[in-house]
Amino acid sequence: MDRLPDLPERWEGRGTPPTLFRRFEFSRYSETRAFLDALAALAEHSARHPQNINFGATYVNVTIEALGTGLGTEDYEFARAIDGLLTAGNLAHKD
Repeated sequence: MDRLPDLPERWEGRGTPPTLFRRFEFSRYSETRAFLDALAALAEHSARHPQNINFGATYVNVTIEALGTGLGTEDYEFARAIDGLLTAGNLAHKD
């Protein structure tokens, strides 16, 4: 069996169904909105969408469900692509 890549930094693996979860926090609503717009563009471009997104003025929670019966390389790569939006958009993400 192939070994899965390491869990992307700041993402949590969660139970049933298998999911990846991360909370992104921002300083201002305009940064939150820019991240959401970038996430929408990524989803359209990659034809892959997070199963759950909820947000407030300065945060976005993202949940990615496994494509198959368990988390796979594609799920981890999608999480990393979402992380890449922070640097690609020069967003001021709060750690």
